[in-house]
Amino acid sequence: MDKNLSGEDNDDIDWDTEDELEIQEIQDTVFPSCTDLRTTGKHVVCCNGEVSSSSVPFRSKFIQQFVVMGFPEESIAKAIEQNGENSDLVLDSLLTFKALDDSPEEQPSVSPPLEPSISSDDSVSEYNVNVLDNVYDEDSWSSDSDNYINTVKQCYLNDEGSSLSEKEKMLLFLANMGYPAEETSIAMDRCGPKASLPELVDFICAAQMSRAEDPYLLEDVKPNLKDILNDCGGYKKRKMYNELCKRKKQREISGEEPIRLPKPMIGFGIPTESVPRMVQRILPEKTIGPPYFYYENVALAPKGVWDTIKRHLYEIEPEFVDSKYFSATARKRGYLHNLPIENRFPLFPLPPRTIHEALPLSKRWWPSWDTRSKLNCLQTAIGSARLTDKIRKAVEKYDGEPPMEIQKYVLYHCKKWNLVWVGRNKVAPLEPDEVEMLLGFPKNHTRGGGISRTDRYKSLGNSFQVDTVAYHLSVLRDLFPNGINVLSLFSGIGGAEVALYRLGVPLNNVVSVEKSEVNRNIVRSWWEQTNQRGNLIHFDDVQLLSRDRLKKLIESLGGFDLVIGGSPCNNLAGSNRVSRDGLEGKESSLFFDYVRILDDVKSIMSRHR
Repeated sequence: MDKNLSGEDNDDIDWDTEDELEIQEIQDTVFPSCTDLRTTGKHVVCCNGEVSSSSVPFRSKFIQQFVVMGFPEESIAKAIEQNGENSDLVLDSLLTFKALDDSPEEQPSVSPPLEPSISSDDSVSEYNVNVLDNVYDEDSWSSDSDNYINTVKQCYLNDEGSSLSEKEKMLLFLANMGYPAEETSIAMDRCGPKASLPELVDFICAAQMSRAEDPYLLEDVKPNLKDILNDCGGYKKRKMYNELCKRKKQREISGEEPIRLPKPMIGFGIPTESVPRMVQRILPEKTIGPPYFYYENVALAPKGVWDTIKRHLYEIEPEFVDSKYFSATARKRGYLHNLPIENRFPLFPLPPRTIHEALPLSKRWWPSWDTRSKLNCLQTAIGSARLTDKIRKAVEKYDGEPPMEIQKYVLYHCKKWNLVWVGRNKVAPLEPDEVEMLLGFPKNHTRGGGISRTDRYKSLGNSFQVDTVAYHLSVLRDLFPNGINVLSLFSGIGGAEVALYRLGVPLNNVVSVEKSEVNRNIVRSWWEQTNQRGNLIHFDDVQLLSRDRLKKLIESLGGFDLVIGGSPCNNLAGSNRVSRDGLEGKESSLFFDYVRILDDVKSIMSRHR
């Protein structure tokens, strides 16, 4: 039910930042034999301990961003010596040094900061930074803009709760945007402490343009006007900032805010808990017992969607679960049902829980700086061959670990497209067979029979995660030892049917309603290959499943024990910025047909008792 995502990538990605190029040039020309530099006053200390005097202090832009924030040069040199030229780690160390200096009576031993791990969880961290609130947005932009936003975001995440003033935060913010520290400091002094970010950017750009047009300035030091407007990022980043603010305001007006989801997202419990959770759930009396119902959709829906779903489904509290607790891939979903929650059990054998358990051959090629242990939500589209080739060319330039900037870019796309390492410096998208395994389907479930590779990805991306759903449905095995009648709405590729079959629940009669002919063929093929003894009845449109037709089905089959399904999430998913209209959208409004059909089933069956 995830909307297709574009696999396009930007050919003009600048792999090296201006700061990195400058630092590399200094190291190669001034100190070619040294890889570790630190400054002490007007000297540069090389890795071999020799001191080189200079009449001009060694101050790269990397060092200047901390100098203008008020940190002593001795502390900066010490932090760089410990962490290398990693802005986030250096800032953490400087803040630690400052805290120790401010509290001389209590100086506990501080271990060197560890390399930050990049979580595979696709959830958005929460933090309170006034400046960042105005510019951060979850929308996807071009690759270089994404990289820029992530860099700024990570910087502020590590700075949460620090003692930095608003001025220092703004200085650091502008430094991460690529503006020279000297120009940033002058702009803040001239514009005043209450100047907004656009005002500061405008001032810096205007000053750069003035220098570019100065007839008395030597050509070799005069900045290029075209570079100012394009390459240096003033115009581009100011435009991006304004667009982010505009879209953030539109989202606030339209109320498109995700609900607050529980952390951890384990619903009413997961099988790996050492001590089962004690959850008390009171169901409305009219919903207790059969027919049971089970409804699923994306957890990160627009504001008010799950309140509406709950209101139409008897005010039952939804159960929000991330499938990363059941498998090696994340899948945040909400499940609203009237099933018992006691005595659940998982499918056996337990599925692999990490990437390396699921894909053991990838471990040989997995670089140490890729710290993922889980995959993100499996989508209906995959990363392009052009993107994977670009990553290969970028990484293979280096014998050891690539620079941090390249690592961040590669990890960003690996997480976004679930790319895995399949060779030296080679990443690739998951194969359809691997996606089947990760989602709990049998091997070759979607293969053959005229089904294209593209259709396989699309069908799998819209399916249930079988192990997660089976854990919830496991209570039905003891309730229906002689078999079950299922009304499966929006059946897809039969995730519910596969889950019940793997649980050992006999499928007496299954009425499957699915619009896609490709998916109907997949379910029919699985039904035949597993030698099901019951009846499989197909319909292709939930809107044509009228009350009269339901009445005839109930009379002929003896009723339904379970009504299960998840209506399309096309207008709910965060990846859809074109028609994210909530439950009023063309596709997602089919939720109300689920409600209508469930009400009709309950009404008709109550009269036949």
